[in-house]
Amino acid sequence: MTRHAILAIDQGTTNTKALLVAPDGTVLLSRSRAMRVTYPRAGWAEQSASEIWEAVAALIGEVHAAAPDTEVAALAISNQRETVVLWEAATGRPLAPAIVWQCQRSAERLATLRGAGAEAAIVARSGLGLDPLFPAAKIAWLLDSVPDARVRAARGEIRCGTIDTWLLWNLTGGAVHATDFSNASRTHLFNLDTLGWDDELARLFDVPLAILPAIRPSDSHFGDVAPGATALPAGTPIHAMLGDSHAALFGHGVDTPGLGKATIGTGSSLMVATAGRVHSRHGLSSTIAWRRGGVTQHALEGNISVSGHAAAFTTALLGLADEAALTELALSVETSDGVVFVPALGGLGAPHWCTSARGTISGMSLSTRPAHIARATLEAIALQIGDVLDAIDADLGTRLPELLVDGGAARNPLLIQLLADLLDRPIIRPRVAEASALGAARMAAAALGWSEPPTRRDADTFAPAMPAERRNAVRQQWRNAVARAVHPITDMAGAALRSDRSEAMPASHREGSVSEAQ
Repeated sequence: MTRHAILAIDQGTTNTKALLVAPDGTVLLSRSRAMRVTYPRAGWAEQSASEIWEAVAALIGEVHAAAPDTEVAALAISNQRETVVLWEAATGRPLAPAIVWQCQRSAERLATLRGAGAEAAIVARSGLGLDPLFPAAKIAWLLDSVPDARVRAARGEIRCGTIDTWLLWNLTGGAVHATDFSNASRTHLFNLDTLGWDDELARLFDVPLAILPAIRPSDSHFGDVAPGATALPAGTPIHAMLGDSHAALFGHGVDTPGLGKATIGTGSSLMVATAGRVHSRHGLSSTIAWRRGGVTQHALEGNISVSGHAAAFTTALLGLADEAALTELALSVETSDGVVFVPALGGLGAPHWCTSARGTISGMSLSTRPAHIARATLEAIALQIGDVLDAIDADLGTRLPELLVDGGAARNPLLIQLLADLLDRPIIRPRVAEASALGAARMAAAALGWSEPPTRRDADTFAPAMPAERRNAVRQQWRNAVARAVHPITDMAGAALRSDRSEAMPASHREGSVSEAQ
């Protein structure tokens, strides 16, 4: 007997996954592939756009072959955000590596815009501060760096887009060049008030709007799978596309203000639904969670550049076999014994926004052991999330009573207990961790006219157990260490050797501070 399901693709930075999801939200089977990120020079991060597409196509083939009795009613896509691809329209050939969201190569361009006094207008229109995380300045870099790219763009020979757009182009055999509201809102080129591409932002970033995709609601029928594009039958509809963090919010069922979640992966995203656009005064971004049924859901978000990646970094640094070994080592001590790791390995994101900050390990003594560094690493992931959550509380003027979590790193029970302890509030972890893929599948199901699958109610709750005195001490040590990472380093005479925090933080974010909220 043939059964129907949705095939959800979750294209992430370090892993790509394909899940076959039943109409009731049950995951029937899943497959995954590790993805390669290269760092050709300090601060740069790239991926092969071709490898990304090949991994998606291969996973679709694997899932299709493993479930011959299942008819795929629709494809749904969630994707790593802010990673950008430039390709040739006639052939679909990438003209350069995909520039990953972690990449810092656009920092100089952003500094020029900041120096020209453009930052306030950019934040007012886009909701995003001037940080290399966002793609517009990277697109301009590509257009200036790829030979004849600007000339070819003017002739209509070039296409550009984030990963959702790139996958859609390949799935439809080049028939559709489109994105959704959630991904568009992360580009620095989208106006949160007019809900479309913005001519003034395009002028400021020197990006021709003609190369960008059409913007469609997140639950749109984006197109159909082209003959031979994948193992799926031609004509299989593509019925939902969202950025991964937005899809996770939808997957948790968070569609009313006052509820939030943290997706903890390579980096982390904390997102909370809001009744309308919120102008952050504490270092956060305004964004579009999704648009469906003619309704736009706004959100407030804080992005952390290095989260799960910090655990991978320390695992390699200590010569451990894997991240499970790092956790086991961390469990061998009860505290980090004053050791603090600030994982600013690619700068600091929200709410600090200091591009040039670099990682530090402080508080070591002759009694420090590798186990203390291992525990400090997991604490750092939780403490960064705590900083963003404090900023969300301050912007909303209320305290979120609990936090939902998902993502690969959320599978680590020690990390999630540390999160509960250091944030002093319950952490809710659904037992099905693939919130991004499930969120995209859930939206596609509704778009097909199916009964919208319920959100997963079976979850583990982690309650705070750390004494307040110890929690306060750990958080104060963290604040001190972060301050040293982002504030001036002084010599013996007290002369500033480096200071970029005020320049790195968006002007609209300097009006308030997290410390004031605390």
